[in-house]
Amino acid sequence: MTGHGFRHPDVVISGIGMVTPAGADTATAWETARAGRPTAAADPRLSGLGVTFSSAVTGFDPQEVFGSDSRRMDPFAQFAVAAARAAVADAAPADGSWDPARVGVVLGTAVGGQGTWEKQGQRLRDKGPRTVNPLTVPKAISNIAAGSVAMDLGLHGPSLTLSTACAAGTTALGFALDLLRSGRCDVVLAGGTEAAVTPLVTTAFDRLKALSRRCEDPSAASRPFDEHRDGFVVGEGAAVLVLERAESAEARGRRPYAGLLGYGASSDAHHLTSPDPDGRYAELALRQALQDAGVAASDVSLVNAHATSTPQGDAVEARMIERVFGRGAAVTSTKGVTGHMLGAAGAVEAAFTALSIGDSVIPPTANFRAPGADIADIDIVHSAPRHAAVPVAVSNSFGFGGHNAVVVLGRA
Repeated sequence: MTGHGFRHPDVVISGIGMVTPAGADTATAWETARAGRPTAAADPRLSGLGVTFSSAVTGFDPQEVFGSDSRRMDPFAQFAVAAARAAVADAAPADGSWDPARVGVVLGTAVGGQGTWEKQGQRLRDKGPRTVNPLTVPKAISNIAAGSVAMDLGLHGPSLTLSTACAAGTTALGFALDLLRSGRCDVVLAGGTEAAVTPLVTTAFDRLKALSRRCEDPSAASRPFDEHRDGFVVGEGAAVLVLERAESAEARGRRPYAGLLGYGASSDAHHLTSPDPDGRYAELALRQALQDAGVAASDVSLVNAHATSTPQGDAVEARMIERVFGRGAAVTSTKGVTGHMLGAAGAVEAAFTALSIGDSVIPPTANFRAPGADIADIDIVHSAPRHAAVPVAVSNSFGFGGHNAVVVLGRA
């Protein structure tokens, strides 16, 4: 990146599409994140359960967007296709400028079409096998979101779905970066999608004691790093980013949001659900990403933390951030606004990070009042957005099974 001592990015983010609890379009979602307005609220889909609230997508009408085709799509595919359409429109390629055989799709998801599985399973139990929808499998399988994006947009490059739990959206960005660097693709639509606000998934997370149980005050439930955090809030939605080589965006006069500079990944190999208590391998992924990007820790001015509002996870990540950056980088977690969007989270947070770079503003960590006693001494942005230049930023994502993924973004 010229002017800051870093190399000019080879791969840039030229388009962003979002369907999130913070807004069903990018502008609304970013405005909500910047304001630090929590979205968690009572959810009738969860009525009667131990946890009765979520961060749900509102203002999105599948019938309006897809017409009768909406009945053939699980919400996780609806979110993905809507976000991909918006991302491509935002990138504004000239007609015929992209070779469809050179445009790839890489999406992450944790659970795929879980709502479809649950509804059809209930039909089978209650009414017998002849009532099960024949399209159950193609609606619900995890790869169908990426396949649906390719079909909707007429794309013939690689179409892939990656599942690394809550790191999946970031893993997808890293894989897309490799496709562009290798020359296999000229453009990749990359991101994540999730529609896991279902009775079974919510109850299962609750049985793990992973969720906040603030049913009396859901808007205050997601509070990353805060002394009173008690678990995460399940969210849903999608984000898709258009990634392409810098020269192709420049050739058509498209000013990118940011560059995608580097990626790192590792495995804790420790536990089904708990992170390595020292955060050693999350740190490994972060340092790999910095090395891949060709930047030093001292160059980073923003960390968009994974921080989900769980007692253990936030503490481990905060200690890791302190070891790498001290108080030299501002830290935020936009999950205070969106809840935890699982496989979509990393893509949404990378999009917010790119917008932070472009607008020179860091959104606050919603609901944060004071750090827990177990939270290391890091510079947590809270209470109001912070206006500051963001030449280089990182976005962390960690998932069940010990999956760690980190991307580095910077000015383009």
